[in-house]
Order: sequence, then C-alpha cells, then structure tokens
Amino acid sequence: MRLERRADTPLALAAAAPIGAVIAALAISGVLIAAAGASPLDAYAAMLRGAFGSRLAITETLARATPLILTGLAAAVAFRARLWNIGGEGQLYMGALVTAWLGHSVLVGLPPPLAILLMMLAGMAAGAALLLGPVILRVRYGVDEVVTTLLLNFVVILFVGMMIEGPLRDPFAFGWPQSVPVDDALMLPALVERTRLHVGLLIAIVAALVVALIGARTTFGMRSRAAGLSPRAAAFAGVSLPRTLLGIGLLSGALAGLAGAVEVAGLKGAVTTDLSPGYGYAGIVVAMLAALNPIGIVASALFVAVAFVGADAMSRAVGTPSFIADVIVAVSLLTMLVALLFTSYRIRR
Repeated sequence: MRLERRADTPLALAAAAPIGAVIAALAISGVLIAAAGASPLDAYAAMLRGAFGSRLAITETLARATPLILTGLAAAVAFRARLWNIGGEGQLYMGALVTAWLGHSVLVGLPPPLAILLMMLAGMAAGAALLLGPVILRVRYGVDEVVTTLLLNFVVILFVGMMIEGPLRDPFAFGWPQSVPVDDALMLPALVERTRLHVGLLIAIVAALVVALIGARTTFGMRSRAAGLSPRAAAFAGVSLPRTLLGIGLLSGALAGLAGAVEVAGLKGAVTTDLSPGYGYAGIVVAMLAALNPIGIVASALFVAVAFVGADAMSRAVGTPSFIADVIVAVSLLTMLVALLFTSYRIRR
C-alpha cells in the first residue's frame, strides 16, 4: 500500500471532505460523551438547542461567530501563501486596545460614521503592524515566523495588562482591570434590538467576500497562491517573494486586528485581559476546517461558535463537562487534516 498524489482533486471530493471531517469528529467525540455516562444524541440535541433554540441563542451564536470569521480569514490568507501566522491572538488584542483608546478620547466629537470607520482602520493598522516585524525577520534573516508570532501573543497580552492597569485604566471600573470604554455614540449599531448581535457580523461577511475576490480576481491573489504552491517556481516566474509575503502579512494582521476592533466596538465596549477566549487560536481551526476557503470560513466559524455556545446548555442538560466543546473543535481539526490528506492523495496497492 502506498499514497499517490492525485493529478487533480474532484470537486465532489473537495466539497465532501469538510462534511466528512465534521461527522467523524462528532462520532469520535460521541464516544467520549458516552464514556462520561450520557447519550451522544441527547448531548448533541441539547447543544443545538443551546445554540439555536431561541432568539437569544441564535444571536449569541452569530455574535460568537463574528470574530471567528475574521481570525479565520487572517489565518487562511497567511497559510495559503505558507506564511504561518500563529499570532492572531496578539494581533486581535492590539487592534482592540487601539480601538478602545481612540474611541474613548481621540475620535470623540467626530461624526459617528466617520469615527467608527477610523476606529476600524486603526485596529487593522495595529494588527498589521504587529505582524510586520515577524514577516521582515523571515524575509531578511530566515527567522521562523511560527516562533516569533506565537511568542508575540504573550508579549502583547502582558502589554495590554500593563496599559489597562496604567495609562488606559478605567477610573470608574471600581478596581476591575479594564481599559477606558469606547464612547457610547461610537459603538457599532445592533442588528437585532435587545441582543448583543451587532453590525460586526456584516463587516465580517463583507471581509470574507473581499478576501475571496482578492484571491480569485487579482494579480496579488495569484502571486500569493503561487508563493504558497511553489516558492521556487514563483520566483522563477518573476514573483517577488519578499514583497508578496509582506503584502500577505499586512493583510493577515489587518484582519486579526479588525476582529479585535469589532469585538470592542461592537460587543465588549472596553478591553480586558480575558477579552478573547482564544479567538486567535480558534481562527486557525476555522481556517483549516474550511480548507482555507474564505467563503467556507463563514460556515466553519458558525460550526465552532455552535460548539462553544451550545456546550454550556449541553453540560446542564446531560451532565457532560462543558470543555467537551474544546475537544470537538480539536478533534475536528485532526479529522480535517486527515480529510485533506485524502483529497490530495489516493491509496494504491
């Protein structure tokens, strides 16, 4: 038995791979749920009710999916060009911190639409600037960006902690460590009244469409795909790899920074050190589940959001640990990697 690379991947197989990976992940996780003494079918039914069983549940699920779409896009853009950006968490926090600062002081007094636009752009710029250093180190000196981006996450979170305990501390937070809040007039409008679902969801969906358009219809998208498929061949064809990687790094960091800006201006209102429950890392899973497809990322982000939001309801209903959601997401990544292997290779005797 041996693996043989496919000349091309059938469209039906490529479409079925993510679905099969999710089904396999649910089956494997179901074994663990059964071992915990609960019925897997009852547990998954409770999870779906917790995520879609009411108006509030649906809006909470969509609100949780919003930053996951953006961090998933950030990972997918970079990974497609073989730029391994593991720093989405830090880039998200930088975008959030800059947004809170500008939305509390600098931009107050401007027309709200203009101020919100400037906040979003500033958050994107902060995320892009954070990734720029690791990309330059890789292009100029060959430094592994996996290490630099991963370690920067911890540096940024410590920096955020310092800022919200110091210059950006909210004096009216009664000792709770959080940043100054974004002015109420500059918060993103709600999509559904009396819920936490906000316009950030539309921003995330538009971002997915724009990234898909860039990848499919622009020379920059073609160069980034070429750099990911074969760097040597791309360089031989005249593609400037350093310039392409810098552009990809700026776009990837900007998307992660936008996730932080949207989360603060749309939902939280201020920055805390637990602003993100791991959106930057979960974005990698979202991107891989979608096979790095920008449109597929919207669906995979919704799947991950269902697992996270519905886990609490499942835990209350059947008595399973709530962290089973993390297990489902992690197993989904592993099964998706196996599925991607068999979309690229076939087994031969």
